[in-house]
Amino acid sequence: MSGIVIEKVRKSFDTKDGVVEALKDVNLNIDSGDIYGIIGMSGAGKSTLVRCMNFLEVPTEGQVLIDGKALGDLTEKELRKQREEIGMIFQHFNLMPSRTVVENVAFALRGSGLSRAQMREKAQKLLRLVEIDDKANAYPAQLSGGQKQRVAIARALANDPRILLCDEATSALDPQTTKQILALLKSLNETLGITVVLIAHQMSVVREICTRVAVMERGGIVEEGETFTVFANPKHPLTREFIGTTSGLKKIDELLESRSPAVALRPGERIVKLSYTERSVSEPLISYVTREFGILLNIIFADVDIVQGAPIGGTVAIVSGDPAGIEAATQYLVSKNVRVEVLQSA
Repeated sequence: MSGIVIEKVRKSFDTKDGVVEALKDVNLNIDSGDIYGIIGMSGAGKSTLVRCMNFLEVPTEGQVLIDGKALGDLTEKELRKQREEIGMIFQHFNLMPSRTVVENVAFALRGSGLSRAQMREKAQKLLRLVEIDDKANAYPAQLSGGQKQRVAIARALANDPRILLCDEATSALDPQTTKQILALLKSLNETLGITVVLIAHQMSVVREICTRVAVMERGGIVEEGETFTVFANPKHPLTREFIGTTSGLKKIDELLESRSPAVALRPGERIVKLSYTERSVSEPLISYVTREFGILLNIIFADVDIVQGAPIGGTVAIVSGDPAGIEAATQYLVSKNVRVEVLQSA
């Protein structure tokens, strides 16, 4: 049984302007131990969806199941107990400014049955886990954004949750600090076996650590799948737009539009974009086709990254040579799971 199952969930709100449908017939299946990304523009319904996962927002219709238990069927007492197994961190940290770092973490252990000394000891242990125990006696105002988020993560882990919900947890952080926090979340996932649900509006965040991703638009899921597959073969226009923001290959559009000398073609030449579509690509394909088919590939630029342990991205190049050789090279690349797009020809 999956860790989190969302079945036909709809959520509407009554406002002064009428009823607003924040979620529309959402279905998701998040396996235990996954790092699952949910991405969308502002107002897409991401935060509402993640709040439905612990019933901070109660769905108007449909159900949420955690390890097979429907949250809507639980009593108030049972729901409070279930929420202890679901930690949550936010964009703006939500730390108490008048309490020290260790006190902020220990505060989450109220009602746990632990003594004051035991709560402090556990809080210190969690601060060591997230590598900020040296700031135990500091106050939030004395911390950087990344340090505050580490404290917030430690606090979210206080009750030994099996699920960690991250609502735009890196949106207030600079790129370098974002990478550090994502690396920490991945480490916690691996060492504790904790399921991580990551809400984001940047595809680069999802690409970094998520195993699967769902793309939301206007309260619904428009695309869902394994992260590599979604990046390599995006189906929905919104997904392609999101992925385009992470790819340097989009620069070719600007060069072509401005008629840059970098993309000036001689008769018989063409500009192609080569993109990886499968995990299996590991051969030196460009050097091979250049040698084997007697063509020239003048690389304008390339952008290749690693997603889920496999290369993704591609290369933009000017191809010249005998037309038959170009065609044969193209067919060979396609057979090796490389998408070949002709952007311009002369």
